[in-house]
Amino acid sequence: MLLAAGLLWLAWQALFTPRRFSAAVNFMAFYLLMALVWVRLDAPDIALAEAAIGAGVTGALLLTALGRLPAGTSAGADPRRWQRPLQYLAMGGTGLAVIWLAWVAYHLPRPGLAAEVTAALDATGVSHGVTAVLLNLRAFDTFLEIVIMLAAVVLVWSLGPPLRAFAPATALPGLPALSHLLHPLFLLVPAYLLWRGTHAPGGAFPAGAVMGAGGVLLLLTDAAPWIYLRRHRMLLHLLLSSGMALFLAVALGGMLMTGVFFAIPLHLAPMLIMAVEVATGLSIALMLMAFYLLGEPGQ
Repeated sequence: MLLAAGLLWLAWQALFTPRRFSAAVNFMAFYLLMALVWVRLDAPDIALAEAAIGAGVTGALLLTALGRLPAGTSAGADPRRWQRPLQYLAMGGTGLAVIWLAWVAYHLPRPGLAAEVTAALDATGVSHGVTAVLLNLRAFDTFLEIVIMLAAVVLVWSLGPPLRAFAPATALPGLPALSHLLHPLFLLVPAYLLWRGTHAPGGAFPAGAVMGAGGVLLLLTDAAPWIYLRRHRMLLHLLLSSGMALFLAVALGGMLMTGVFFAIPLHLAPMLIMAVEVATGLSIALMLMAFYLLGEPGQ
C-alpha cells in the first residue's frame, strides 16, 4: 500500500509540479519506485529494465532536453481555464479504465497458464518459463516487439542529422571518472543476465536495457565519438538490425526444418535461443543509444 501510494504521489508531482527540474526528478523517482514494485512481485528482470530505461535512459533524455531549453521559459504546468474540463475528463476516464482493468484482472483464471507452460517446458530447450514463452512458445510476439523498436529508431532518425549529445563533463568533472568506474559493470551485468536467462529471470531485454543505460552514460560524457562517424554508419545499421535479422532467420529455418514458422528443433533450441538473446540484447542496447541521438549519425 505504501508503494502504491508513493507511485500515485510521484506521478502527480511529475505531471503537475510547476518546476521542470522537479518534474524530471519526480519522473525518475517514479520509475525507481516502480522497479521496487516489480521486485515485490518477484520479477527482478523487469525491475532492472524498468530502472535502466525509465529512470536511466528516459531520465537522461529529460535532463538533456531540460539543459537545451532557454532559461526563463515558462513550465506551462498550470492548465488554462478551457483546459480544466478536459483535465477532469481525462482523470475520470483514467479512473474508469483502472476500475475496468481491475475487474478484468479479478476474473482472470487462476493460476493462469503456468501449468500449460510447465508441461511444455521440456520441448522448448530452456528451463525457465519466462524465457520459454518469450523465445519459443510465443516468440512471434517478441519478434514484433523488436520490429516496433527498430521502426521507432527509423522514425527518430528520419528527423535529420543528430544533435551532438549534451556532455556535462565540464560542469560535472566527476562524471567521466564515474563512467570509467561503472563501465565494466555495464558489460559484466548484461553478460550475466544473458547467461542467467536460460534458467532464471534474465535474458535479452534486461541485459539490453542495462547495456543501453551504460551506452547513454558514454554519450553523456562524450566518450563514444565513433557513433557519429559516417564510416561506421553501415556497421551501426547492421548491429541495430541484427536481433531482428537473426530472429527472422531462426523462424524461417524452423519452418524449413519442421514446416511450422518459429518451431525450433529441440536439439538446436538451446544454442539458437542463446544466439538470438545475445543479438537481441546488443540490438536493444544500441536502439536505446540511437533514441538518445535524436537523428541519424553520419549524415
